[in-house]
Amino acid sequence: MAAVAQCVRGARLPLLPLLSMFFCLRTSPRLLCAATQQKNTGQNLEEDQSQSHNEQKGESSSPEKLLAEEKAKLEEQLKDMTDKYKRALADAENVRQRSQKLVEEAKLYGIQSFCKDLLEVADILEKATESVPKEEIKDDNPHLKSLYEGLVMTEVQIQKVFKKHGLLRLNPVGAKFDPYEHEALFHTPMEGQEAGTIALVSKIGYKLHGRTLRPALVGVVKD
Repeated sequence: MAAVAQCVRGARLPLLPLLSMFFCLRTSPRLLCAATQQKNTGQNLEEDQSQSHNEQKGESSSPEKLLAEEKAKLEEQLKDMTDKYKRALADAENVRQRSQKLVEEAKLYGIQSFCKDLLEVADILEKATESVPKEEIKDDNPHLKSLYEGLVMTEVQIQKVFKKHGLLRLNPVGAKFDPYEHEALFHTPMEGQEAGTIALVSKIGYKLHGRTLRPALVGVVKD
């Protein structure tokens, strides 16, 4: 029995190192897992911190971006409104100038119908004075002389009134024919005068402030 017990004790001694190795093998994976988990945890923390930093950066840049876009939009609207305002001012100025021009023309040419009616009176006076024989105007014929002098004075006075209101006579004998001022009644050859010039005035014309109110009726020299 003593020999058996000694054999058993001899057999137990080698088991201690084996058990120690077994426990080391069992505990080592746990340590490896803990180390790996700790490493992964550190990486996750770094990734979370980086993501949080990026999110904060994105959040901080987002309002600035919105403000920049809003500023650009407002500047574009301001530019558009400024252009529209300038165009409106230009249109208003053009309308004002046209209206002023129309008013001025109305003041200048508003009497042209009245002037046309008075031209007939002036024509009659002119014909009346031309029809009186000059040799009959003598002191021994005082009635005819007084009548003639009265007609001449009336004709002179009416021409002064015409001139005062911008109405001028057109008596273009010897001048070049102008279709805007003259109306040709006939063409006739005439020696010593250039073709296209006016040889005879049948009826006096008139201009009102530079605008032809009535063209002169004329005869034109031809080749």
